[in-house]
Amino acid sequence: MSLYILNSKMKHKVSPEVEAQAMRMAKSTQKMGQTKEQTKLIAQGIEKGIAEYKKQQGRKLREIDKQRKQKIKQRDNTSTVTVKEASNNSLKPLPWILLTLSWLGFFAYIVL
Repeated sequence: MSLYILNSKMKHKVSPEVEAQAMRMAKSTQKMGQTKEQTKLIAQGIEKGIAEYKKQQGRKLREIDKQRKQKIKQRDNTSTVTVKEASNNSLKPLPWILLTLSWLGFFAYIVL
C-alpha cells in the first residue's frame, strides 16, 4: 500500500495534449467488452511511455550538448596554448638582441 502511495505522489504531470493522444491510442486499440477503467489504465500506461520517452530524449540532448561544450572548450584551450607558445617563442630572442645592441652602442660610444 505504501508503494502505491509513493508512486501516486511521484506522478509526473503530462500535458493535456499527451493525455488526449494517449486516450485516442487506447481507444483505437480497445477490444470488445473492455471497460472504461481498463481503457483508462491503458491510456495511463501510454502516458507513462510517452513521459519516459521524453525523459530519454532530454537526457540524450543534454549529453550531446555537454559533449559539444567540451569540444568547444578543448578547441579554445588548444588555441589559447598555441597563441601563448607563439608569443613566448617570438619574444625569447628579443632580450638577447637588445643586449647585443646596447653593448654595440656602448663600444661605439667609447671608441668614438
